[in-house]
Amino acid sequence: MPDLPQKPVAGVSRRTVARATAAAGLAALFGAAAGTPPARAATRLGPRTRDVSVPSAALGRSAPVRLILPSDFGTRPEKKYPVLYLLHGAHDDYTSWTRETDIEAFTEGRDLIVAMPDAGPTGIPSVWRGGPDYETFQVKEVPALLAREYRASGVRAVAGVSTGGYGAMAHAARHPGAFAAAASYSGILDTTAPGVPAIMDAIVARENLPAASLWGNPLLNVLTWRDFNPRARATGLRGTALYVSQGSGVGGGGDPLPGILESALWPSAQGFARTLALTGIRATTHFYGGGGHDWAHWKPEFAASWPVLARALGVPE
Repeated sequence: MPDLPQKPVAGVSRRTVARATAAAGLAALFGAAAGTPPARAATRLGPRTRDVSVPSAALGRSAPVRLILPSDFGTRPEKKYPVLYLLHGAHDDYTSWTRETDIEAFTEGRDLIVAMPDAGPTGIPSVWRGGPDYETFQVKEVPALLAREYRASGVRAVAGVSTGGYGAMAHAARHPGAFAAAASYSGILDTTAPGVPAIMDAIVARENLPAASLWGNPLLNVLTWRDFNPRARATGLRGTALYVSQGSGVGGGGDPLPGILESALWPSAQGFARTLALTGIRATTHFYGGGGHDWAHWKPEFAASWPVLARALGVPE
């Protein structure tokens, strides 16, 4: 596994952050990089990979979950398995982890279930204002189905990229003890930090949804925004193994948009990490210079976080 530098790089200037924050709303428009009824028949995609359609009361419809089953799932009917939940980012879908990474090969022989649930087109897995409840779908309905039909144990870890990184930390914070570990790669970890509500609004707007349909107005409905804010709910993460990574987005070449968005989220991630430290909650952090809001950087961060996730799940590193 790669070494994990523990010291953040030098802080970004206020002017750079201001510029990045102003542009981040536009960058987001380009995309980031109780029990449930029985699932419908699974679609077999490979020896271990299945797509399952899950009827969801929380969503008011059926929604897909991609599963990667353990190598010995068919030969050990008495065995139960821990579950790693992998959450996708904005303007993507539940297929992203198998499309962008080698997660199938990586988990071969590691005796765990990998579950990649849908989070809708925005990738924000939360309780929407008067709309779908992706939090309940991911935290309660999918685990109930996996326990009932796929012999999942009660041991779970969750990780995600971008808005999925938000979901990983928000789920773990809002449901203490539900996850043994949580990892965020370029996640939105302080939803009320300067410039971040504009980024959230831009993500929602790109899917032709009213901005207020998420949590309402960030000023008029500030208590709701705080309630769904991982930083504000950080005390709920006590006892959970944590991994947080974020790039500064400064100095990268090529397409500037991933770097701009990454830079805009840098202060949010550092503020989240400071809150963890002030409350005595331990976390493995990797703040690195440069980088972009894309899979080229998220893939090595997942590999770097694997020891944290593996230890919590009780599977080989």
